[in-house]
Amino acid sequence: MSSVKTPAVETTTPAVRKTALNAVHRQMGAKMVDFNGWDMPVEYPASIGGGIINEHMAVRTGVGIFDVSHMGDIRLAGPQALAAVQHISMNDASRLAIGQAQYSALLYPQGTFVDDVIVHRLGEEEYLLVINAGTREKDFNWVRDNTRQFDCAVENLSDDFTQIAIQGPKGVDTLQKLTDADLSAVKFYWITRGTVCGLKNILIARTGYTAEDGFEIYIPADEATSARAWNEILSAGKEFGIVPCGLGARNTLRLEGKLPLYGHEISDTINVWEAGLDRFCKMEKPEFIGRAALEKAKAEGVTRTLVGLEMVERGIARDGYKVLDSGGREIGYVTSGSPAPFLKKNIALAYVPLEFAAVGTTVKVEIRGQGVGAQVVPTPFYKRPKK
Repeated sequence: MSSVKTPAVETTTPAVRKTALNAVHRQMGAKMVDFNGWDMPVEYPASIGGGIINEHMAVRTGVGIFDVSHMGDIRLAGPQALAAVQHISMNDASRLAIGQAQYSALLYPQGTFVDDVIVHRLGEEEYLLVINAGTREKDFNWVRDNTRQFDCAVENLSDDFTQIAIQGPKGVDTLQKLTDADLSAVKFYWITRGTVCGLKNILIARTGYTAEDGFEIYIPADEATSARAWNEILSAGKEFGIVPCGLGARNTLRLEGKLPLYGHEISDTINVWEAGLDRFCKMEKPEFIGRAALEKAKAEGVTRTLVGLEMVERGIARDGYKVLDSGGREIGYVTSGSPAPFLKKNIALAYVPLEFAAVGTTVKVEIRGQGVGAQVVPTPFYKRPKK
């Protein structure tokens, strides 16, 4: 019997993308993972003060530095840039002064999430949207396709910048040593420009994804410049116990602060009301994509909502685990869950029916086939102390 050869099928694996700081992370011994197609550090070795818990605690009590260059950047500029931003986003960008930023989201016509974004007003007719890494191309195509009727240019600047986050109560002291900008004059969710690490006209934003004070800087995305700036920041923060931080601590920090993550707390199947983000959705502003569906959803009433859970029995709720009522019936699911290093508790965010959403309600999380006790608690789990 003659053998039949199967034709060779050519397969192409998408190349893993790297930030300009990739070599630096590897030299530092970081544990690297594939995050949405990016080769990113999840944590650094304990020998340099790393490890998820150490990194998390450094940001809560001192200062940590993150490479967030995998985030995307979309610039809208022109006479109708504001009208375009207003059309595609749910917050009211007309309230922004030049140099101010706001949390917002891009929505589908059904009122669910394309992505959440930070809108920065850079100039009279110029806006910068900072978007998530895993949705870069989708977001850019969405923005471009839904602003064609407006007189404004839409540019994808995602590969132009190395974005470094300096986060924590000592972030301002660390960065101030490296810039001529007066950082004390920059309020939370405001931006400025200045010389940073000898680089002129650098965008400095007092924003972040850690529920802590801090800054994000946008510098040219070449390897030598990026590495020099990274090392200068580490050196400037040495007296404050600065620690390089990876995605692991970034996740636990944002979870303590109840900051949503695309694909978890928000997605194309979750609407604004369910996600509890109504304070950022300005229904009184002119028409925007998703508004009609949100009006309809509000009138009909939501049937589920996002709540905070604290485990009251031993166990860690993980993403995707089932939430059960006291009788063991499945009622919802965990969107994000982990130990909270600063709070020293096991916490989670979960979608549950409204009748289970009141603070103090007891539920169970299914862990390895067993229902483990949890209770609904106020969120955010952590709020930074007021100065």
